[in-house]
Amino acid sequence: MKIAVVGATGLVGTKVLQVLAERKIFITDLILVASEKSVGQEIIFNEKKYKVVSMEEGINQKPDIALFSAGGNTSLEYAPKFAAVGTIVIDNSSAWRMSAAHKLVVPEVNAHVLTKEDKIIANPNCSTIQMVVALNPLHQKYKIKRIVVSTYQSVTGTGKKAVDQLMNERANNLDTSKVYPYQIDLNLLPHIDSFLDNGYTKEEMKMVNETKKIMGDDTIKITATTVRVPVIGGHSEAVNIEFENEFDLLEVRKILENAAGVIVKDDIAHLEYPMPIDAHDKDEVFVGRIRRDESQPKTLNMWIVADNLRKGAATNAVQIAEYLIKMKG
Repeated sequence: MKIAVVGATGLVGTKVLQVLAERKIFITDLILVASEKSVGQEIIFNEKKYKVVSMEEGINQKPDIALFSAGGNTSLEYAPKFAAVGTIVIDNSSAWRMSAAHKLVVPEVNAHVLTKEDKIIANPNCSTIQMVVALNPLHQKYKIKRIVVSTYQSVTGTGKKAVDQLMNERANNLDTSKVYPYQIDLNLLPHIDSFLDNGYTKEEMKMVNETKKIMGDDTIKITATTVRVPVIGGHSEAVNIEFENEFDLLEVRKILENAAGVIVKDDIAHLEYPMPIDAHDKDEVFVGRIRRDESQPKTLNMWIVADNLRKGAATNAVQIAEYLIKMKG
């Protein structure tokens, strides 16, 4: 099993390597690919040194699977070139997510859509992944009519330069480069990705469109507000869900407790609820503050937290790879 990690030196690429090691994926050849400036750099994986190679060299080695975390433009250019030599590409950018010809996959929700013919598979947006993992089992039981979601997203979702900006501001070192238009320390920005003509951001519309595609239901009405907060280690979401059918709160808890990839942490008597610090470096989606919306019928409030670099990116991609390896076997 030849596996390539494209964008191996970035935040997500580094996390992909960590997850591959932890999950003991059988790899005969590991190919680390990055931009020209990183070629030749050495990375240690499972106590062995690997040199970073160029895109062309990565393609020439014809990996079985390539895990891409190198940005949308890179994916648009190079994913088809890898696919042309027989590689299955699992892409973490937004490049292929809404393409009708490509699958958008969260294994706990819709791994069944994958076939041996798929050559480029899209990994969803981090905030979408954690939401659908928690909501899909409830959708199967009660049928979701409408979702209202507000997110509280970690700076790690923007990348290393955003983490640097936060830490520099925290150290009162204000003369360094910024990736956000405003200070992020002791602040929050109701603005993730660029604004669209409808007044929403791309991140907000990703949550709307990707959720419908992953859950296979265009009838669900969704509205989102995405917010960047000075947190490292996880995204949080306040989610309000209106169902077609009536629900029982105890049954909702039981469904979530039995759902793949979900941990319920919800004991208000002991002040137990999910926080980003709980989810840091974990693969599960944490759910708490489960309560009925008393302002209208058949409506539920929940708080959902996950590590955006793991389940929101690296782990989900590796889980897709695991599923494909089983299909091959």
